Amino acid sequence: MTTLAAEALGRTFGTTHALRDLDVVVEKGSVLGLLGPNGAGKTTTINLFLGLLTPSTGRCLVDGIDVAQDPAGARERVGYVPETVALYPELSGLENLRFFAGLTGQSFGSEQLKSALQRAGLQEEAWGRRVSTYSKGMRQKVGIAIAAAKGATALLLDEPASGLDPKASNELSHLVRDLAAEGVAILMATHDLFRARETCDQLVIMRQGSKVAELSAQDLSPGELEVLYLEHMHE
Repeated sequence: MTTLAAEALGRTFGTTHALRDLDVVVEKGSVLGLLGPNGAGKTTTINLFLGLLTPSTGRCLVDGIDVAQDPAGARERVGYVPETVALYPELSGLENLRFFAGLTGQSFGSEQLKSALQRAGLQEEAWGRRVSTYSKGMRQKVGIAIAAAKGATALLLDEPASGLDPKASNELSHLVRDLAAEGVAILMATHDLFRARETCDQLVIMRQGSKVAELSAQDLSPGELEVLYLEHMHE
């Protein structure tokens, strides 16, 4: 079942084409990675799915909902984890989760919130600690817990592993795969070719706002993926 879809999706800023005729589909329970340098159109794509931008051409769908026509309805179904998760540093992880989950208008009990933190892989001893003491990886986990508590059917990740050490990056990769196994559709923008191959089912290589290749992550070795990626960057 298709959860996320971009159909001939495009976005211009004046005379600049930030995104051109993008077609991608993310099925329920799968992870699609957007690869490309800065300016390739990855973040623009995510912002269009979030309803933060309006398409210049085409459309993006979340569970069949046209985001431009019903941004609130689409946003209810989407969780978003940016490169740096903005949390209140003087509140604990649990308190941040309670606050941000409450913004959805839903009511959550303490056990539900704790379950979401556990599902996101945050160690129990950290739940009551101030976020100001957290590492970046721990903050990312709180961000994912917020999406999990919301019951999002789709998850948008924008460079989630940027700045993480190898252990934290590996933990994040496993968490993303676990969420996909539970039926969440995940779209992830990343620069990390190795982590993308380990985490994603499908990969889309982007350059200057256009999709230049789409392939199965498991069809190529890490070295082959790197060679293919660099070839497209030098076209």
